[in-house]
Amino acid sequence: MSLTIYNSLTRKKEPFVPIEPGKVRLYVCGMTVYDYCHLGHARVMVVFDAVVRYLRHLGMAVTYVRNITDVDDKIIKRAAENGESLDQLTDRFIDAMHEDESALAVLPPDIEPRARQSIADMIAMIQALVDKGYAYVGDNGDVFYAVQKFAGYGRLSGKNIDELRAGERVAIEDAKRDPLDFVLWKKVKTGEPAWDSPWGPGRPGWHIECSAMSTRCLGPHFDIHGGGMDLQFPHHENEIAQSEGATGETFVNVWMHNGFVRVQEEKMSKSLGNFFTVREVLRHYRAEVVRFFILNSHYRSPLNYSEDHLEEANAALTRLYTALRGCDSEASDTEAETLYRARFDEAMNDDFNTPEAIAVLFELAREVNRRRDTDVREASRLAAELRSLGGILGLLQADADAFLQASAEAGTHDSLSPEAIQQQIDARLAARTRKDWATADRIRDQLKEQGILLEDGPGGCTWRRV
Repeated sequence: MSLTIYNSLTRKKEPFVPIEPGKVRLYVCGMTVYDYCHLGHARVMVVFDAVVRYLRHLGMAVTYVRNITDVDDKIIKRAAENGESLDQLTDRFIDAMHEDESALAVLPPDIEPRARQSIADMIAMIQALVDKGYAYVGDNGDVFYAVQKFAGYGRLSGKNIDELRAGERVAIEDAKRDPLDFVLWKKVKTGEPAWDSPWGPGRPGWHIECSAMSTRCLGPHFDIHGGGMDLQFPHHENEIAQSEGATGETFVNVWMHNGFVRVQEEKMSKSLGNFFTVREVLRHYRAEVVRFFILNSHYRSPLNYSEDHLEEANAALTRLYTALRGCDSEASDTEAETLYRARFDEAMNDDFNTPEAIAVLFELAREVNRRRDTDVREASRLAAELRSLGGILGLLQADADAFLQASAEAGTHDSLSPEAIQQQIDARLAARTRKDWATADRIRDQLKEQGILLEDGPGGCTWRRV
């Protein structure tokens, strides 16, 4: 089965055929850096990291671009409120974003352009749009995109342009010619940063930056553009209009949009008090658990965040690591074609169906557990395959004992240190040796009450936290 991807533009799954055989050019809308990353950002990071990892697993050479928005109204407002420069604010939150990214095992993009370093590209694209009649200077000095000039406007979102226009209200002082027109260049305002342009000092609108940065990094026509579903309209719709108006070429072949993050079945928002940053979540749950939780839902589905779901993710990941424990996962031929690998690839080839791919990991784990006492060599080979397939999703790369013996709640101080636990295990072994079963059972039960589960096996007694 070849790779198929759901294309938001055509609203159906389609076989993926790269523009240039064996190569994929991918652009994803990144973060606006005026605050810490939230769960919605984490989903974008993890989802498209898994996409890139799988494309590379298929042998494709991927150029992955994810931008940084480091100038916009929110950034300017926050910097003014804090009494700091744009650089001070954005550099701090870019560093924090990279820390969150690393914690979640998200590989850095190949190119990470910043808006303020790309102003010249934006000005050049706006000038091309003005020259071709797609843009005009309003009475207030701003430069606007003339939506009615672009015949295909609305095709990505499926919105009717006349209905959109009827729903808009434009104030008398608004310099737009049409309610749907959007700003490309904003005339300078007192106290705001500005750059010189053919239309006077000012700064770019938000939508133009992704058109300019993506085409500069990947060319005027590339394979995949991704981002959150909230960006489909108007941001991505406007990107198409800008880019195709300026270049005269098809902008993107495949549009991918990941679903919203909900909290306890409600939309995540600060006003509802259910807004969580990545850092807040990682104070309570290990990063790999959060990554597993995100990938255990299909990327186009809503992702419902709750403590129960995070606990379920922790328990599930624990089962996978338990299967790896005690098996030599360095066996050879982990890339050889097997039934499990074929089924894993079949799931991922079906629009990156990570929940089905994870289900294959659990089948492998059950087979490892079934074989470990009867066929150590085969159990070892299967464990190696489990770790290899997990790695394609950015999972199961930690030492099994290290994962199982760490606290399930990140950032907490364990009630018992590994050394103290081992002392109790040694005391229990001594009691068992002298056939003092009551003492041995009491030690086991006391450890269990403190969240330490002992597991006796042919190789001796091991333990994990629960």
